[in-house]
Amino acid sequence: QVQLVESGGGVVQAGGSLRLSCTASGSIFSTDAMGWYRQAPGKQRELVAIITSGGSTNYADSVKGRFTISRDNAKNTVYLQMSSLKPEDTAVYYCNADLRRNWYNNNENYWGQGTQVTVSS
Repeated sequence: QVQLVESGGGVVQAGGSLRLSCTASGSIFSTDAMGWYRQAPGKQRELVAIITSGGSTNYADSVKGRFTISRDNAKNTVYLQMSSLKPEDTAVYYCNADLRRNWYNNNENYWGQGTQVTVSS
């Protein structure tokens, strides 16, 4: 069984910083792309940032230059460093990962339970 567990959310003032972490645990053979999505009240879930196993990254335009995604492959962990936070960044942030449980499995997609980020003005 595989689980993605996020941590690091909270309440911060506009202009502040937060760092989110997400660790994949369980029976894991390999991890491919890992990323962060967010969902604000009344809005659809959207991609924030994604990173491949090789370290290539892609960001939503709204967070470019403010957020940095990174990963530690040995720990099956992905991070999201968020700086210069704005009230519009307020959302539940979800971790997502494509991974294989065994060498003979195809990639499967997993979601974390979400962590709340609230940016006050």
